[in-house]
Amino acid sequence: MGLETDVRRAADIILDADTVTIVSHIDADGISTESILAQALTREGMPVDSVFVRQLEPMAMRHVRKDRSLKLFTDLGAGQQGLLEEHGLSVDEVLILDHHVSQPCGTAYPQVNSLDHGVTRMSAAGIAYLVAKAIDPTGTDLAKLAVVGNVGDMMARENCGLVGPAREIVQDGVEYGNIVVQDRDLNCYGTSTRPIHICLGYCDDPYIDGISNNPNAALRFLERLGVELKNPRGGWLVWEELPFEDRRTIISALVQQLIAHGRETDRLLAETYIFPDEPERTPLRNASEYATLLNACGRWAKPGIGGRICRGERGDAYRDAGHMLSHHRTIIRDLLQYILDAGVTELSHLQYIHTGDRFPDTIVGIGAGMALSKLNWKKPMMVLAAMVDEPEVTKVSMRTNEWALGQGVDLQEALVEASAAVGGAGGGHRIAAGAFIPREREEEFIDGVNRILKRQFASANPDNC
Repeated sequence: MGLETDVRRAADIILDADTVTIVSHIDADGISTESILAQALTREGMPVDSVFVRQLEPMAMRHVRKDRSLKLFTDLGAGQQGLLEEHGLSVDEVLILDHHVSQPCGTAYPQVNSLDHGVTRMSAAGIAYLVAKAIDPTGTDLAKLAVVGNVGDMMARENCGLVGPAREIVQDGVEYGNIVVQDRDLNCYGTSTRPIHICLGYCDDPYIDGISNNPNAALRFLERLGVELKNPRGGWLVWEELPFEDRRTIISALVQQLIAHGRETDRLLAETYIFPDEPERTPLRNASEYATLLNACGRWAKPGIGGRICRGERGDAYRDAGHMLSHHRTIIRDLLQYILDAGVTELSHLQYIHTGDRFPDTIVGIGAGMALSKLNWKKPMMVLAAMVDEPEVTKVSMRTNEWALGQGVDLQEALVEASAAVGGAGGGHRIAAGAFIPREREEEFIDGVNRILKRQFASANPDNC
């Protein structure tokens, strides 16, 4: 069966249900997924209840009520089907919409998983949108949230834009009128909200010598180009506000800077997604910044506020989210600085640090990704963190880059195998993955991951072993 067939079957299962309980993840993809489905079902007059969990494990299952509702697991569930079985859920009361690697299970739970159809660049929000559209083909306004989820889950990163079915969803939003595609735009975070020199100073994909990690140097670089960086009132302009000619001048100069230092230029430009129905100079204006806002809500235990924003609330919910986003950025900067100051331990194919209980375990993956570009970018980065509410468990987050993927690295495979060997559990994607392991077996786990990464590198290139 094809993806379309699975989507149609999922829509029929939902429509046959009397009530639905959505169990979703707390990140941007999970929050946008929940909102897409909840709105689609509410429009059909169907009672919906939602539960957010940061991981699907035995303790989290207590939040899943044993009632007659259809349990709709989204952005999770495929890799935890054995847990659903242990919890006593039957095949008739479960539907999984996921994009993670499936776990073999004796119960054949119905699911829509993009990986089953060779689609590796679409998140759960994309799947949820396809199901919602199968329920009501007129609900294309929800495509915007699918784009937020896809971008937030790094589905646009490798190709500098969404591709395949995820890109087709973008077109639905374009036709509806709440998405504008900026083709070959600056591939830099903050183009809707940050002064241009701040944007460039924090850009590290691609790394621009003399500019990346140095906003002051970026400002001097821009001043030499003679472009206007401030508005008539003296405030800094953001990239989105620059005239086309000034953008072209800056991009041309950045290309020359990259070439002068022997860098590739293929990642300087990307397809970006702007939401014209949102206010200018706000995080809601841009898909990547919208996703960060939702991540902040989820990481600080308020995913419901993110869901309210996805539903269109712009009062108290948006103010609360703004406060969380500001706090989120401050703590992330502190985490990054701690990693750089404390230093990492380097093994043959891995670098890692244990942050203990200094930072919430929900954000250490972000720190791992940010630290990677500032340390040895050829070695995958691992951050371990204590879990305050489960002191016997250690949270593990890993990040790598496209270069390592090209060398055979698969973090999802590495963490699933290494965590299982020590009695834990892992999952995720090739470029970003996580695990939960027994605290007393941390060293064994780290050694296991390093051995697996060595094997992966060696399989692609014997010179790396």
